[in-house]
Amino acid sequence: MKVYINRILNLKKIKALGFDVDYTLVRYNTKVFEEFTYHAVKEKLVSIKKYPDKVLNLPFDYARAIQGLVIDKKHGNVLKLSRFGKVKQAYHGTHHMEFGDMQRIYQQQVIDLGSEDIQSLDTNFSIANGVLYAELVALKDLGANIPSYETIAHDVKEMIDVVHRDGTLKNEVKNHLSKYIIVDPNLALLLERYKAYDKKLIIITNSDFSYCKTLLDYSITPYLKEHKDWQELFDVVITFSMKPRFFIERNHFLKVDPETSLMSNYDGKVDQGIFQGGNSYRLQKDLGLDGEEILYLGDHIYGDVVSIKKTCNWRTALVMEPLSEELDSLKRAHPISLELSRLMIEKEKIETEIISFYTQEHEQGRRLKREALNGLYQKVEEINHLMSEKVVQYQTHFNSYWGELMRAGLEESRFAGQMEKYACIYMEKITDLLKCSPRTYFRPNRRILPHERDFLT
Repeated sequence: MKVYINRILNLKKIKALGFDVDYTLVRYNTKVFEEFTYHAVKEKLVSIKKYPDKVLNLPFDYARAIQGLVIDKKHGNVLKLSRFGKVKQAYHGTHHMEFGDMQRIYQQQVIDLGSEDIQSLDTNFSIANGVLYAELVALKDLGANIPSYETIAHDVKEMIDVVHRDGTLKNEVKNHLSKYIIVDPNLALLLERYKAYDKKLIIITNSDFSYCKTLLDYSITPYLKEHKDWQELFDVVITFSMKPRFFIERNHFLKVDPETSLMSNYDGKVDQGIFQGGNSYRLQKDLGLDGEEILYLGDHIYGDVVSIKKTCNWRTALVMEPLSEELDSLKRAHPISLELSRLMIEKEKIETEIISFYTQEHEQGRRLKREALNGLYQKVEEINHLMSEKVVQYQTHFNSYWGELMRAGLEESRFAGQMEKYACIYMEKITDLLKCSPRTYFRPNRRILPHERDFLT
């Protein structure tokens, strides 16, 4: 895989690289992890929230949710939005909504992502959330004694937080590391390479120190050649950072004892060691760096990318695990895409002829040539039929429910729009950076605006 570029980024000027842990430094077997999460949350809903036992029988369909979807808690719908915030695809529970049904509810309005009725599913950790919400809505509609759509959304999110906090998920991962964690020996090579270029390495994660230590002891330390362990490699480690609040608020730092994991108040300089909490302003100040000299890499489109760009001037890199699968699908579907483009060009030419007939009638007083006009309409109908067949073939190469991750119809998806606007670069995994020197000057391709396309040939 390669690194993809949205805006100019000169790595030579980057003096510190910050990393999230989950899904950035540490790669998960997403399907296996989310399936365990799904079943664990179901059990909590039954035992704590008193949902009916039949909830335990709900199946886990991994394909039913992807990154970038949003939940409409008021109506019980899961939505895919365009970059402009319009609903392009929707499911009520597990039932696909037709265009008319979407129009009746949303009327082409822009969805307010800040509304209390909307919940975003922004990371791979959101898959179980989206799948379970859809299944519970469907079960409720069948008559099960389940609360309102809004309460379902609240309960699922709350129970996901519970299984993260009470050790259910972390203990499962710790006890079965090889099952849930994908080890990439190139990760240690990448980190030591950047260290050799005198780059400061920083961890900023919402996970606790004990969990991070277990994961990094497993995935980094055994593969290091120039350092005894990952703690020697990283200059600053910040756990329980509470992102995105880390980039917005001015919370205090606590010092973490790596031997005991105990914490103590700390008023010293935050430029070396292991900490909890804190804020980006203090970290940047104590490192003596300008924001443009810090590159942060993470997988959460809001917590790791959007919030940074809105509150400070750090550079950003988005890690997108589904990117590889998306590119493979695009490659397989490419011949169909070319055929669709050819058919559309042919259709537009015929439509231009049809418009010309009507223009001549209205502006020049010529009588319509009905036979010729009907023939053109017939050709358009035939092309539409062919295109419909091709679209169905094209979609079989992508997610069976939602299609392309980065597209919503002909437009970019909300997820793609945020990625393009806020991420300086993006990649499938951080080891993709090994293909580039730590002094690489990333330059994006010139973006072509609609009025410039006529000058491309």
